[in-house]
Amino acid sequence: MFTIQYQAAEFMDSLGILIPIIAILLPAFIVLIVFVYESKNKKFKYDALIEVSKNVKDSEEISNLLKSFKEKKSNKDLRRTGLVTVFTGIGLAALDEFGLRTGVLFGVGLLVMFIGIGQMIAGYVYPNQPDEITDVVESYEKK
Repeated sequence: MFTIQYQAAEFMDSLGILIPIIAILLPAFIVLIVFVYESKNKKFKYDALIEVSKNVKDSEEISNLLKSFKEKKSNKDLRRTGLVTVFTGIGLAALDEFGLRTGVLFGVGLLVMFIGIGQMIAGYVYPNQPDEITDVVESYEKK
């Protein structure tokens, strides 16, 4: 009986040491998984581009493919992510105001909300990039 209690206490002590270690390493592990996934995704994209470019004879089509792989945030994307961020901040502030009542989360919610407002303003203030406008005009003129 005594050995079972001793083994249980020893297990709980070792578990008490393992939990903080796992809690510290888990975010790094998640970031590593995301990084590996993104790098494999980019590699597959460029491998597909190489395979397609082997079969395409027109260099203009290849340049159009390269332009399509460039990821740019448009004004519409900034406004959309800004709106999502605003409501995330409102949700955090409401969680603190009506649920937790700690006062800290309310400030965090306001910070997130103002970041979203800044993103939305950036989406409206910054004009479309000139090269995007030129590309649209050139593709229209080709038709």
